[in-house]
Amino acid sequence: MEPFKSVQGALGRLKSGLSKTSRQIGAALASFTGANDDFFDLLEETLILADVGAQLATCAVDELKETVIKDGLKGIFEIKKALARILSDKLTHSAALKLETAPSVILIVGVNGVGKTTTAGKLAARFASSGKSVLLCAGDTFRAAAGEQLSLWATRSGADIIRREEGSDPASVIFDAICAAKARKTDILICDTAGRLHNKSNLMNELRKICRIINRELPEADLEILLVVDAATGQNGLRQALLFKEAADITGIILTKLDGTAKGGIVYAIAAEIDVPVKLIGIGEKVTDLMDFNAGDFTEAILS
Repeated sequence: MEPFKSVQGALGRLKSGLSKTSRQIGAALASFTGANDDFFDLLEETLILADVGAQLATCAVDELKETVIKDGLKGIFEIKKALARILSDKLTHSAALKLETAPSVILIVGVNGVGKTTTAGKLAARFASSGKSVLLCAGDTFRAAAGEQLSLWATRSGADIIRREEGSDPASVIFDAICAAKARKTDILICDTAGRLHNKSNLMNELRKICRIINRELPEADLEILLVVDAATGQNGLRQALLFKEAADITGIILTKLDGTAKGGIVYAIAAEIDVPVKLIGIGEKVTDLMDFNAGDFTEAILS
């Protein structure tokens, strides 16, 4: 997938977006005066507050302490470099979107309010700008504003859209979109879905039905089922990921609203707890603020 081109460097935008988290961790690192327990306790507490997760924070700090003592590290720069290596190693399974067939399908899922419709629109703009033909499907038929919002994104990006009246069966709308994508030889079909609570069995069963329809109608197509998680929800977002994975074969995570939270460490917690890669991150409102996830760049930004 072609990355966005922008005037401002991607790493610079990422550092700016993650500034709340990096300030928090940076303050703990700046307290280093030697390999003493007070420093390591503070760093561990700070990583937990950044939602890295208690188990992973303890593991990372223990590994850092061992490295500091073994290698005789003395300066903040050396400490930060060692911590960056340790944290990056936790994110080795990150991966790009696989969208090689025509059509390929992206199914956007998640709870209410995490930014699913906006994410679908940003993806449409991204692919359309790279010359791909895009069809949007307004599968959130329970919220009239979702269809209107997606229609605006379709107009803005030049993508086509399949939309039905409010209250229509979501699975039937997605079926219609699949038929249209095949008939029009569309490159990428992006399906928005209704926000569903992960603890509501009827809504999760509906998601399973949608997945069955896609697999039945496009058995050879590349399919990305992307769970959108609001980074500000922290550990609750991790629980959502675990439960959604039970209902659908989630292929990737999109973490949104990282620019408004001090809980950017949730990326590491998700990587540690579930075998699903973070594929995209949102660090702002602009189209170009939906970025491909890169483990090294992310860790550099969070420790900048």
